[in-house]
Amino acid sequence: MSSEERQDMENPEELDNELNGKQSEAMRNVTYLKGMYQDWFLDYASYVILERAVPYVNDGLKPVQRRILHAMKQLDDGRYNKVANIIGNTMQYHPHGDASIGDALVQLGQKDLLIDTQGNWGNILTGDSSAAPRYIEARLSKFALEVLFNPKTTNWKLSYDGRNKEPITLPVKFPLLLAQGVEGIAVGLASKILPHNFNELIQACIAYLKEEEFELYPDFPTAGMIEVSRYNDGLRGGAVKVRARIEKVDNKTLKISEIPYGKTTTSLIDSIIKANDKGKIKIKKIDDNTAADVEILIHLANGISSDKTIDALYAFTDCETSISPNACIIEDDTPKFIGVSEILKRSADNTVALLKLELEIRKRELEEAWHYASLERIFIENRIYRDIEECETWESVLETIDEGLKPHTQHLMRAVTQDDIIRLTEIKIKRISKFDIDKAKDFIQSIEDEIEEIKVHIANIIPFTIRYFQAIKKKYGKGKERKTEIRSFENIVATKVVVANQKLYINREDGFMGTGLKKDEYVCECSDIDDIIVFRKDGTYFVTKVSEKSFIGKNILHLTVFRKNDKRTIYNVAYRDGRGGICYVKRFSVTSITRDKEYDLTKGTAGSRILYFTANPNGEAEIIRVVLKPKPRLKKLNFEFDFAELAVKGRASMGNILSRNDVHKITLKHEGVSTLGGRKIWFDPDVLRLNTDQRGDFLGEFMGDDRILVVSRPSTFHFTSFDLSNHYSDNISIIEKFDAEKVWSAVFYDADQEYWYLKRFTMEGNGKPTGFVGDNPENKLLILTDEKYPRFEVSFGGKNEDRPNEIIEGEEFIGVKSYKARGKRLSIYEIANIKEIEPLPRENEIKEEDLESETVDELTVDDGKNQIELNM
Repeated sequence: MSSEERQDMENPEELDNELNGKQSEAMRNVTYLKGMYQDWFLDYASYVILERAVPYVNDGLKPVQRRILHAMKQLDDGRYNKVANIIGNTMQYHPHGDASIGDALVQLGQKDLLIDTQGNWGNILTGDSSAAPRYIEARLSKFALEVLFNPKTTNWKLSYDGRNKEPITLPVKFPLLLAQGVEGIAVGLASKILPHNFNELIQACIAYLKEEEFELYPDFPTAGMIEVSRYNDGLRGGAVKVRARIEKVDNKTLKISEIPYGKTTTSLIDSIIKANDKGKIKIKKIDDNTAADVEILIHLANGISSDKTIDALYAFTDCETSISPNACIIEDDTPKFIGVSEILKRSADNTVALLKLELEIRKRELEEAWHYASLERIFIENRIYRDIEECETWESVLETIDEGLKPHTQHLMRAVTQDDIIRLTEIKIKRISKFDIDKAKDFIQSIEDEIEEIKVHIANIIPFTIRYFQAIKKKYGKGKERKTEIRSFENIVATKVVVANQKLYINREDGFMGTGLKKDEYVCECSDIDDIIVFRKDGTYFVTKVSEKSFIGKNILHLTVFRKNDKRTIYNVAYRDGRGGICYVKRFSVTSITRDKEYDLTKGTAGSRILYFTANPNGEAEIIRVVLKPKPRLKKLNFEFDFAELAVKGRASMGNILSRNDVHKITLKHEGVSTLGGRKIWFDPDVLRLNTDQRGDFLGEFMGDDRILVVSRPSTFHFTSFDLSNHYSDNISIIEKFDAEKVWSAVFYDADQEYWYLKRFTMEGNGKPTGFVGDNPENKLLILTDEKYPRFEVSFGGKNEDRPNEIIEGEEFIGVKSYKARGKRLSIYEIANIKEIEPLPRENEIKEEDLESETVDELTVDDGKNQIELNM
């Protein structure tokens, strides 16, 4: 035992005090895990938000992007640099690995705005990655050099190792953040700003500076279509829908030529294959021919509607996606949520401030240049340099020059300093000997003129900034037109477009229904997302989801696929109220009910029963034969009833009395015809779809084989059915209900004959687009009219410009022929202009617009000679 240990044992109290003191000191130095986590986590979260994920509002750049651009400016000599060299140079400023710098550089290059690229930089359409950094090259674009850099207006800070200077933010004179867009995920925070169109951003800046209203909507490099009704200025809670552009090559082939933002051709094809495997769509094969432009060909299976397949692609694949923007920026080292309009305003204000600062700096530089040029002129013109020949010391030289300048410096902008005098002593004798007073005066005058011009610009900084934006647009805006088409999208109901990929069966004895009962009674084809409506013999009915097997109860009367909001399927029913009650008849539709909730089409009395039931997809109303049970003093034991006498009412209506006597049986006597008339169809030009909801232009009432005529630019026509699933292109010039008797008149230029022609014809053919002005692509349609008696005024040019205008009566000029006919030449003389003019009034002909009011009792027609009074 050591002497220290023995001493501790002899003085235990002192030992305890010493140990307690050491423990207290240790406790004071301990940092508990909870406190450590709070501090470290907050530091880490702040670093990720400020230094990695969220852009600064001043220049719209993340730190890595800013450091890449600064490094490229340091290397810039007008030639391309290897990306590997750029990455290496950037690592002086960015304390992270080369992989993160390389990825950020490739993303900047793919946006095709700030960086000119050379080599394989990948493909945003296919998702192909770029080549290795040692193989590809880059340099700053002329646009970037003009709007991003100015060391005189840049605020600097030391790099992470203190060896270099880097910009805090670049002095960007353009809404770069909105042009490029950004996406970043930080700790507890995210930013997603969608890219916008270059020219539209400049126009919005100009509108803002002019205090005019403006709107901004995204524009994507992958083109496609976008629906912006819920954009919400890019703030949280908003959303945009983006769609691929799908075109019909023919009835069995679809072509995707543009893809949604954020998707690639590979991911898009994978989603289509997955939907096909799940049975949502039916396709034969897919060909991906994408190179510089997207081209995905989808070949359809036999018997599959191309229009419904387009809708199904939007409903079940990545051909339509929703993007939720979240405009978050860093301002004053603080994350803020502001809309894209506010971001643009701040960018425009920042541009105004930067341009003003540049002007002020330039003004100070010119004032300094003017000051020195004036001093130099005084120094040489007054031969002050000769006064220093006798001076023996440096101090006397400076003093002599100062004394010599004083009589001539009253007009200078500032006082003469010692540095100014020292600079005068550095003028070489050769320059003094060649000094030209007139050139010096002209030079000083040019500086004064430029200073005055700058003062005007500073005083009118807003118009100056507007001219700056206009110059930027003129210089760099060509080729940057909007790529993404802004459209309104129709809502696609998935159950209406999904392929019937299942078969529905029923086991009536056990009361089961489902797609897995393959040994039982077949009902119909359906899809795995359909709803099924079930009617029982006791009058109860309900809607339930398709499943593999589910119990629906016994005594099933009818079941089929349920279509929500279907107003044309009408149910004709005769039921008995209670066990021996009155027999009622009713007609009703079921448009919307709660799934799996049971309803009753009878009055709900115990013992009620359905005596007769039909489901009619087009509102047919049949005639039935009713046989009554024999009863004393009942003479008429049977009669007929026509359901057409009943009005279609709600599903909860009681109905009309069919008979108060007991009904023995009811049988069908005659099949019914539709009582709903034709379907009234509208065309919505915003979404380019047909509808029955009274949106857009009314086309008419359609029945049976009625067709729609579509005339497309420049000069083709085709026919379609009135199916609501039809898709129409955006080059429609005329769409209306087809009238086979209507005569059309067309004025067109025939490039083969080099003359203008008039033809009158009726349109005929199948669903394929058909040209009606000849096959030469140089033929040009000028006028197409359905006026019954068209008139045209022809004016002449060239050698015949003095020839009086000629009026041509279309009906008299040429008869009605086939659309394939060339027509009749309008004139052998050179024609300068052709225009349609008002037709002449015809005797005894009443225009339709004169018959619009049903309350008119009398109508007077003036034929120019007599007034004919017609009694209505």
